[in-house]
Amino acid sequence: MQRYEGGMRARSAGKTHVGMKRSLNEDAFLADDDLGLHLVADGMGGHAAGEVASAEAVSTAYGMVKQARSSLQKLGDNPDDAQIRAALRLMEASIQAATYMVFTLAELDREKSGMGTTITGMLVFGDHAVTAQVGDSRIYQIRDGEARQITEDHTLIAWQLREGIITQEEARRSPHKNVITRAVGNREYVQVDTNLVQLSPGDRYLLCSDGLHGYLRTSEIPDIVAQGRDAAVDAFIELANSRGGKDNITAIVVEVE
Repeated sequence: MQRYEGGMRARSAGKTHVGMKRSLNEDAFLADDDLGLHLVADGMGGHAAGEVASAEAVSTAYGMVKQARSSLQKLGDNPDDAQIRAALRLMEASIQAATYMVFTLAELDREKSGMGTTITGMLVFGDHAVTAQVGDSRIYQIRDGEARQITEDHTLIAWQLREGIITQEEARRSPHKNVITRAVGNREYVQVDTNLVQLSPGDRYLLCSDGLHGYLRTSEIPDIVAQGRDAAVDAFIELANSRGGKDNITAIVVEVE
């Protein structure tokens, strides 16, 4: 297949921190500008199982994308439906492969039974990016000085809000803030949300675990990313720690050129 050689260039910086309360960092991330792939995973399970789940999920998804990406045509200004479907399928398949890997490892080791992880990914394809989402890590798009969340949280609270069962005020007080409705690894299969994003020069994207966005107001994001990607990831981690740092903190800032 002929490859489209135009498109945007994404440069990134990423960092993870254990936070102020935990002794183990169960987050994992990948920021590969040459491949255009960026991943954040937030593991759960205890007994180091969360750490295993997140690391294996990132590694498996990365390996699959790296193997298959060169065979796909980059997405120019007006990609056709077949190109879009192939790109979306690649990201979905990479997350499904990670799901099966984590599930299998848990089946083989009783001490890791029930382990799982969130995973949020972004793959730059020419003038577009493909996003993939399982769990409650997030991607924010920062464009024209405004930030907006472009992934949907797979949490009990998010579902209750969408269904009108609770109000925003009730959600803030809810004891169920950390109840996740989808995760990688607790079953052989998981439903993956994928989406196509048209990139624009000057775009910034923030990928992060809930150890950051749980302390972060969306309105604060543009000014922080304006510091530049390296300074921004440090500032995000410092902000979360200064506000409690109860969880592991991971942030990737992607700049589109």
